[in-house]
Amino acid sequence: MYPRLSDFIYDVFGIYVPIPIQSYGFFVALAFLIAGYLLHLELKRKHKEGLLKSVTRKVLVGKKFQIKDLILPAIIGFVIGFKLLGIILNYSVFYDDPQHYVLSTEGHFFGGLIGAALSAYLTYRDKKKQELDKPRWEEIKIDPHQLTPNIVVIGIIASVIGAKIFHNLENFDEFLKDPIDALFSFSGLTFYGGLIVATITLLWYGKKNGISPKILADAAAPAIMLGYGIGRIGCHVSGDGDWGIINSAYISTVDGGVMLASAEQFAAEVQNHAAYLIHQFGSLEAVRHTATPAFWGLPDWLFAYAYPHNVLNQGVPLAGCSGSYCNYLPLPVYPTPIYETTICTIFFGILWAIRKRINIYGMLFSIYLVLNGVERFFIEKIRVNEVYQIFGAQITQAEIISSLLIIIGLTGIVYLKFFAKQKAG
Repeated sequence: MYPRLSDFIYDVFGIYVPIPIQSYGFFVALAFLIAGYLLHLELKRKHKEGLLKSVTRKVLVGKKFQIKDLILPAIIGFVIGFKLLGIILNYSVFYDDPQHYVLSTEGHFFGGLIGAALSAYLTYRDKKKQELDKPRWEEIKIDPHQLTPNIVVIGIIASVIGAKIFHNLENFDEFLKDPIDALFSFSGLTFYGGLIVATITLLWYGKKNGISPKILADAAAPAIMLGYGIGRIGCHVSGDGDWGIINSAYISTVDGGVMLASAEQFAAEVQNHAAYLIHQFGSLEAVRHTATPAFWGLPDWLFAYAYPHNVLNQGVPLAGCSGSYCNYLPLPVYPTPIYETTICTIFFGILWAIRKRINIYGMLFSIYLVLNGVERFFIEKIRVNEVYQIFGAQITQAEIISSLLIIIGLTGIVYLKFFAKQKAG
């Protein structure tokens, strides 16, 4: 596992470069960039085909400079300078825990003053350049694909807020123990919370800017599917806890590898690590596991993985390891992020291949909802998640939401086809 990019560089090239970028965050950022690029292509194509229209906006240019124009830039400049100089002077502290440092009150006041002054000056210079003796209103034309950067930024903010809300609802006991950390930490994100909140927010934004909600949803469907798959790479590479239940056909080795084991060997390992398992799951009876040995000549790590050096430091100490991330899971689990990345990449290929053949608005997004729901519903069967007791059955939040998405998607497909036939008739 590579909690940080520097860990990957060191493992592959043998060079230690202290880059304070978490691998999970890197892949999430990559997911948004690639998804944004695909959305840009789709909006541009739909605009070219006449499905979307440009909008015009009136803007006032040449406004006179006012002191109040400097307040917000100065504040932003102060925060950036405050943190930046603090990072430069205390880089080792920042590198050890970037998240804590960024969200803390640590920094350098002098750096803040420099940042505020520089930001205010640049803003003042820019405003003075644009000043006119007589300000005037001008009309500007905005093509739909030019809104992509705004859509991506809004999507990031809305998805993080939604993911946090749903995660804390799903793990309310953890939230009550430490509300501040639960709200502001970069871990603990629930995809469906992000999807729901971001979808509602972006459809509203699109409609406000003259983009039909159905057309925007169709344009975004393939991008969301691939983006989710890329994000799951980050989950696997960092070992952020989004893994599966224990595969009892294997046991872990002290160096973080896995090996096939008999039922007796597995039972012995359960007893050897009983204290850890009880702490993690509450009791040995609550430990979920199933046995699936590798088949079709596939490697063992596709079926069981111990997540050595995981970013959560879950598990037991690795032999001969020293540093920040030196634990591995004593009983290997199904590497479900790999399965999700594979399935979502295939589903992306399907959506991308059929996107030009479907001429019913909203249909592609409905198909996406079905595919997404099916993928997540079945992966939950071997995935670690909070389980609820509903009418005597054990079910997770993701299973509930994925089931609803399948129902909504199928309903949308049937309704849109019926509506299209009625319109044609």
